[in-house]
Amino acid sequence: MSTIHTLPYAEAHTRAVVETGQDMRPASSLGLIAVASGKGGVGKTWFSITLATALARRGLKTLLFDGDLGLANVDIQLGLFPKRDLGHYFAGAHALPECVTEYPAGGFDILAGRSGSGNLASLAQPRFAQLIRDLYELSADYEATIVDLGAGIEAHTRGLAALARTCIVVTNDEPTALTDAYAFIKVLTTHRQRNDLRIVINSAGNPTQGQRIHETLTKACREFLRFEPPLLGVVRRDGRVRDSIHAQTPLLVRHPGAHAAVDVEAIAARLAGRA
Repeated sequence: MSTIHTLPYAEAHTRAVVETGQDMRPASSLGLIAVASGKGGVGKTWFSITLATALARRGLKTLLFDGDLGLANVDIQLGLFPKRDLGHYFAGAHALPECVTEYPAGGFDILAGRSGSGNLASLAQPRFAQLIRDLYELSADYEATIVDLGAGIEAHTRGLAALARTCIVVTNDEPTALTDAYAFIKVLTTHRQRNDLRIVINSAGNPTQGQRIHETLTKACREFLRFEPPLLGVVRRDGRVRDSIHAQTPLLVRHPGAHAAVDVEAIAARLAGRA
């Protein structure tokens, strides 16, 4: 039996889509980028929004997909009221591309979730399988598709992570955040997912502190997983982040010169340089 059939259903089906599907992306495409955290409260969704803005500002056609099924909040952070969202898609009222909302202020498109719809977090496998197929097909129309994953390590979160070419794990210096980030990495490596996994340290006092936090996480991964996830970047603590969230405006739009904005732009440049 091949490796793919020994994986849990969500990852197995996702891997099958990736390995057998016809990928029409141009060579310069970044493909799907999953943003995970292991736990909530580390700035994962804020980072996803800021990264989408940074990639769009670099001229890349970008889609931000709210993959936190049932607890979606991308639209809330941006003050949007989409006419169509994933709820309409799952109800069968509209195809997935018809649920895309343009967000001119950030220069990218959004596929919003349905906040408070807990039933979306427990999708039946056939519905999730269809979502995977449709999202993979839709992503071919974009140079970068950012998937803002839900917190935790449930099957649907792992399945969406498996779809991505690159998986970014966002964490900070809180012990619980590091523990949960390690747990997420452990699950991915245990299931032998082959996507590029990288770490972003958020809300660090300075770059040196961020590097130390990364070294702490890397030490545990090296000792117990025989794997060392590389550091993609450090985002400095910045009071203007909270201001932009309260204003429901992307940081790069409201405070383009903020330290945190500059740091995320540097991360976007590194990703674009590897396309």
